[in-house]
Amino acid sequence: MKNTPFTKYHIELGARMAPFAGYNMPIEYSGINDEHITVREKVGVFDVSHMGEIWVKGPKALDFLQTVTSNDVSALFDGKVQYSCFPNDKGGIVDDLLVYRVNAETYLLVVNAANIEKDWNWLCEQGKKFGLTPGKELYNASDEFAQLAVQGPLALKAMQKLTTENVVDMEYYTFKKIPFAGIKEVIFSTTGYTGAGGCEIYCANEDADKLWKAVFEAGAEYGIKPIGLGARDTLRLEAGFCLYGNDINDSTSAIEAGLGWITKFVPGKNFISRDVWEKHKNEGTDRRLKGFVMIDRGIPRQHYLIYDVQGNEIGEVTSGTMSPMSKQGVGMGYIKKGHWNDGNEIYIGIRDKKLKAKIVKPPFHLAKV
Repeated sequence: MKNTPFTKYHIELGARMAPFAGYNMPIEYSGINDEHITVREKVGVFDVSHMGEIWVKGPKALDFLQTVTSNDVSALFDGKVQYSCFPNDKGGIVDDLLVYRVNAETYLLVVNAANIEKDWNWLCEQGKKFGLTPGKELYNASDEFAQLAVQGPLALKAMQKLTTENVVDMEYYTFKKIPFAGIKEVIFSTTGYTGAGGCEIYCANEDADKLWKAVFEAGAEYGIKPIGLGARDTLRLEAGFCLYGNDINDSTSAIEAGLGWITKFVPGKNFISRDVWEKHKNEGTDRRLKGFVMIDRGIPRQHYLIYDVQGNEIGEVTSGTMSPMSKQGVGMGYIKKGHWNDGNEIYIGIRDKKLKAKIVKPPFHLAKV
């Protein structure tokens, strides 16, 4: 197992550690519920150094990214970030990712930890058609970055103490290269996968210790805490964000997954599988990923079956948990056409019972049920 530059701190703080995507990662410290509420109400810090970072450079970079990603990369400007996905050649999804535009010929792709090798191989294979050379125009920098996600409503206020650059007024999904916490340059990005606001900070591995200590010192007056991957999962689910491997995978299309908003059928953007996904958009799909909140007491889990009022099987849960904020079971799952309207009553098969739930739009902790 690999360690991140912050692993020693997790162990010192008594985190429960476990393997994740080949890394020794913290699952929880004080408990998932406590950590989850800290991020929703104050500020928490995640070690996300296991994520992958891949540079795409050169005069062909834009054309290449317009082909391998679903969102419209031409809409980006310097300092803007975009959520997107890699469509595969069978109508499914290779991975979901962030695209950072540094300039017209320099982009940073941030991909899921478990998919780094898969994504890298896919990009190298597709890059041949554009004359992109691995190690040159395509560069896998995943082992060179340390990254902290500082999330919560007080995150930017706390981090402002560590730089003279204005970060509290940065727009959502933008980034700057700035001096920070005594480090000459970090990538400071107003992104995150919690739905709680905040930032993600990338630095070189050799600056990791300086970053960790400064972040926790700056956040002390705001009740900052280290947060594990357990709460990262409950936070992203409560916000209604997809998890690769659960809610999206090699056989799900972006349209089925409700990700039409990151799928741009603009003129000249002939991305991989465009014809399949355009057909899904125009003609509809047989299933759709929808969110739901439990009405009956119960916790939905992945692979639990979904039923209609008559007891007919209509789908399957892809992600589920007990919301630490609303104290209700919440989840997402693929539901058959004709059954997925918002407000519809559905039933989740939990053990030997069918428990009532309602289809709602996330974020689930704000949903009225």
